[in-house]
Amino acid sequence: MQDLTTAPVLTTERLVLRGPQRDDLPEFTRFMTSAPSMKAQGETVTAQQAWFGFLTGIGHWQWHGFGFFTLALRETGHPVGRVGLIKHEGWPEVELAWHLFEGAEGRGFATEAALAVKTWASEELGIDRLYSYIDRGNTRSQAVAKRLGAVTDGTQAPHEPEAEVWVHQTTSGAP
Repeated sequence: MQDLTTAPVLTTERLVLRGPQRDDLPEFTRFMTSAPSMKAQGETVTAQQAWFGFLTGIGHWQWHGFGFFTLALRETGHPVGRVGLIKHEGWPEVELAWHLFEGAEGRGFATEAALAVKTWASEELGIDRLYSYIDRGNTRSQAVAKRLGAVTDGTQAPHEPEAEVWVHQTTSGAP
């Protein structure tokens, strides 16, 4: 299957992080339209909106040179989520973000993949600080951020009223 971006391939003990492929669209659409985690946050979208979101993710790699990696299990190649760097127009900083597909939560995949992305961001892109914008009620994502060594600075994300700003130090050691 051909990647749709210039994303590098990163590997961890259990995962392959790769660029999006056409075959990822059904799992992504299922997640965006009906995942319990998306419903709980009131963030589900239509199938058409998911398609546009998928294409936006591909374009993000072209525009910025970074974006969401698809997380695939090393053993089977089955996609289990997305982790990556995003910076939409008007956002103050580069965000480290993660989404796990239904059934993949609670297994440490987000933390494992985000650590690999932080290292890549530091070593290959020279980014010395990343941010995560996490809804105040999203305790699971907050726990991932804490495991990654991030701390909240207590401020509200300017583009997302319900989200707090979490600051990540990259592997370069910069604050």
